[in-house]
Amino acid sequence: MARQSSHRPETDEPVESGGSTEPEQTETEATASAADRDGAATTGDRSLWEDVRIDPVEIALPAGSGFTLRAYRPASQVTPTDVEERDQDDVFASRARPVEVEEDDDAVVILDEELAEQFAEEDDEAESGRGRKSADGDEALADEDESDKEEDEETEDEEVPAFLTHRGRLLLFKSPESLVTFVRSGAPHDLAELDTWDQLVERIEPADVVALDEDSYELDLVVENLRGGHDVWDATLLIEAGEVARDLAYALRLPAVLDMLSSGSSLDDLDEALRATVGGGLGGFRGRRRLKKIGAQTASLGWRTIIGKISAAVDWRD
Repeated sequence: MARQSSHRPETDEPVESGGSTEPEQTETEATASAADRDGAATTGDRSLWEDVRIDPVEIALPAGSGFTLRAYRPASQVTPTDVEERDQDDVFASRARPVEVEEDDDAVVILDEELAEQFAEEDDEAESGRGRKSADGDEALADEDESDKEEDEETEDEEVPAFLTHRGRLLLFKSPESLVTFVRSGAPHDLAELDTWDQLVERIEPADVVALDEDSYELDLVVENLRGGHDVWDATLLIEAGEVARDLAYALRLPAVLDMLSSGSSLDDLDEALRATVGGGLGGFRGRRRLKKIGAQTASLGWRTIIGKISAAVDWRD
């Protein structure tokens, strides 16, 4: 908010200020100054977070509100959190699990000599055909291998979210002081592998732990808002909730949550419709029409499940 002008109109009345010639601050000016001070306190000095490329995040859940840290790094630089102690399916591990192929021990024995010769001739013809196609086949395989290699490189370079987690649980701190104490303690966690972590440990102070508006998420209000019906749905609240829920689901390895928010799901349709309404215009009109087709009860039940799974993976720290 802009400051009000400090210029005062001239007056013939004497100023009784006990010797001071400075004009008194008006009520409007005092309000403006207080707002400016509050804004500065909220924003704070962001140089630390810009240097280390890590941000403080505030998340409100039904059990309370807490602070944590989040960073985005290439997938090749992030080690997934260890979820061995957590009793749930792990879609990430299942993808990497080798597939066991059972061998068929049954062999077919052909006793008829004429049939044997016929199969032998067919095999010779097939082998000849494979020889003619080998050059084209090798070239196609080479192109396919190159394409797979490029796709793998793109996946490794894609930035993914990483939070202050340990053994599959999100560490949430009820105050900036407790977060800073943990960071300085040297206790184990998953962000310690980041190249800027040591710099953060040296410089962080409780006053630095202030989350920006875009890094503050009110997951505790989502279900109640959805239950209120289409007319009261808060697009900003729900869109931001979807963003942090996807990040948390990836970082905490919650496959069920990832699936519920995946492309084509009902909650993803809700997210797209809400984004369309924010955009306005013809797209906003279409978005509002799409929202009318989404059941409030279905959406609220889905989000209640998501928030429950995220809450179950939180380790609260005082």
